[in-house]
Amino acid sequence: MRSKPTLRIPFGILGLLIALAIYALFVAWASHWIGTLHVLLQTPIYIVLGTIWLLPLRRFLIWMETGRWG
Repeated sequence: MRSKPTLRIPFGILGLLIALAIYALFVAWASHWIGTLHVLLQTPIYIVLGTIWLLPLRRFLIWMETGRWG
């Protein structure tokens, strides 16, 4: 339990929202190119792009709570 509040959580949430917005804009930009592919190629691409942002999330949430990356 923390004894004093820190700014890691508010800054972390703000950073997460900004990073997700940038990632969403990238996927929206890439969708013009992905949309030209066959639907059987689009499906795995969108599945990967839809879940890949979760990979760094665990460590990021740990940092927000503890101040350490692991």
